[in-house]
Amino acid sequence: MPFTHWLARLRGSTLPAYQLIPELIAEDLQQGRLAPRERLPPLRELATRLQLNYTTVVRGFAQARERGLIASRPGLGSYVRGSFIGLPLRAGTGAEMTMNLPPELEDHPALRALQEAASASIAAAPLHDLMRYQDFGGTARDRALAVQWLRQWVTQASAERVLVAPGIHAVLLALVSLLVKKGQSLCVEPLVYPGLKAIAAHLNVQLHPLEMDGEGLLPPAFEAACRTAPVGALYLCPNLHNPTTATLSLRRRERLADIALRYSVPIIEDDAYGMLPAATPPPLAELAPELTYYVSGFSKWLGAGLRTAQVLAPTLATAQRLAGALRATTVMASPFVNAVVADWLEQGHAAEVLTAVRAECAWRSALIRERLGGLGVLTQPNGFHAWLPLAPAADGHCVAGELAASLQSLGVAAVAASAFCTDRQPAEALRLCLGGALTRDDCGRALQAVAGAVEGCRAAG
Repeated sequence: MPFTHWLARLRGSTLPAYQLIPELIAEDLQQGRLAPRERLPPLRELATRLQLNYTTVVRGFAQARERGLIASRPGLGSYVRGSFIGLPLRAGTGAEMTMNLPPELEDHPALRALQEAASASIAAAPLHDLMRYQDFGGTARDRALAVQWLRQWVTQASAERVLVAPGIHAVLLALVSLLVKKGQSLCVEPLVYPGLKAIAAHLNVQLHPLEMDGEGLLPPAFEAACRTAPVGALYLCPNLHNPTTATLSLRRRERLADIALRYSVPIIEDDAYGMLPAATPPPLAELAPELTYYVSGFSKWLGAGLRTAQVLAPTLATAQRLAGALRATTVMASPFVNAVVADWLEQGHAAEVLTAVRAECAWRSALIRERLGGLGVLTQPNGFHAWLPLAPAADGHCVAGELAASLQSLGVAAVAASAFCTDRQPAEALRLCLGGALTRDDCGRALQAVAGAVEGCRAAG
């Protein structure tokens, strides 16, 4: 029954119930259990479900309205407004805390070169060319430059198998709809990019979570799924896994590729973070090229608002089928964005910015280890997010959600493990992000807040 998962939190929390109710609404909204404009139960009915006094629920909903989480209208009752706790940015807007945003370089020569090149690209391009429909996948120049860029990671990339698309998320939507047929499941890590969970829910695709350890997916779990269930595809994030930061070893990749080949299971290799490390093991696209769709983009090292990505399909025929699926869902990538990105690649500006971002990520990762190393934090040398396991509370109730909510109120981008969970057994852990508009001073203050919150939670337990 909806909202019954609140019971354990209400019983285990030291906060008064009326103060915890807004936090629970915000958490459910962030994690997809509540949707914007969703009607909420009548207050008396909810009070009965939660075994609370009616007045307590009224006070809790009043605080939720004050925070902009819900609204009420005569005759309609209460409904979710859809506001998320946001990180204040310099432009005065808000960034959703579940988004993993790369560091924003300020006053860096490489970034200034990007700005100047973008202005020159738009000024030089024939305007009507940028406002016409184009065939899906980008122009021949777009694809050629994309291939040149991708060959840093996939040496056998070729222009006839590469498509330029409007962001990794759009590619994942098309791939899941194309590869996973009715009655089949999509094998995934037990903790996965929340956007993929949303895609699966939208397409009514069953996720099949596999076991993983500190290195990533366990090959025996994948093989067991292939033997016992109708598997449509395997999805994985092999480098700087979101959220755990795990990177698959070469041996682990070889075993997963071998299993996929033996059972003819397509692989969706989401390498959104693969360009951040100075070196990574070979991608699965080189170990099982006839089955692997390799997906890369710019959102996790340059900017999440730059909606462009490259996908390398196994064959010309699969690239054409994928182009059809992408065309049906997104029409095409923006010619404006494609033109700018192509010039950045051709002129070397993208490579210069990537080098600068790697250096900034290395500094932030080192700071995370310095400030939170004693708490068991996991991070990678060139990553900007971290995974912080938490000890369960002494009374057994979950603490990650409450801790994330309290940190978010301080402007710290912390997300509880339940936002990523696919197996209904969320770990007690937080993903921390030191990207976005945070300055280096902001990073120090954010980590100090995390350390203080965790120590306070332990002391209370």
